[in-house]
Amino acid sequence: KKKFKKKMRAKTPSESLTILTDLVLPGETNYLDNLFGGELLARMDRACSIAARRHSRRIVVTASVNHVAFNKSVPVGSVVTIEAKVSRAFTSSMEIYIDVWIEDRQSGSKTKVNEGIYTFVAVDETGKPVEIPKITPETDLEKERYDGALRRKQLSLVLAGKMKPDAATELKALFTS
Repeated sequence: KKKFKKKMRAKTPSESLTILTDLVLPGETNYLDNLFGGELLARMDRACSIAARRHSRRIVVTASVNHVAFNKSVPVGSVVTIEAKVSRAFTSSMEIYIDVWIEDRQSGSKTKVNEGIYTFVAVDETGKPVEIPKITPETDLEKERYDGALRRKQLSLVLAGKMKPDAATELKALFTS
C-alpha cells in the first residue's frame, strides 16, 4: 500500500509572528549596566522557538545561530521588544529572523538595537526531522528576507563542507550576474 501525504497549506510569515516584551533588570546586566549579550541571545532563542512552533506546529529545536548583530547596547531599565518571524521554510528546517527594539522611556519611540537569524528544525517525538509547511512572503521586507534565506543556507552548507560550491546556484548568481 502506498501512503499518500496530505499536502500542507503554505503559511505566511505573519502567522508565526512572535513578540516578546520585557524589562531589563539590574541582575541581567554587566558592569556598564547594559544587558548581557547572552541574556539577549536566550530571549531571542525563546522568541524564535515560539515562532518556529507556530509555523510548524511541531516540536522544534535550535539548529544554529547564524547571525547576531549587537548594534547598540541595551541599558538597565529598558523595555525590550523582540519580534521573530519565520522568513523561509525548507523541508524540515526554517530560518527565523529577529528584530530587537528598545523603547524610549519618555517619548515611547522605538529604536532598533539588534537583529539576528536563527535556524530551527521541526522534529517528531524521537528527534527525527519532519516535513513542515512552505511559506509565502507577503511584504517587501518578507520577500527580501525570504530570497536571502536560500543564499544564507547555501553559504552555511558550503562552509560546513556539506555542499559543493558549484551546487550553490543562488550564491553563485550574486557573483556572476
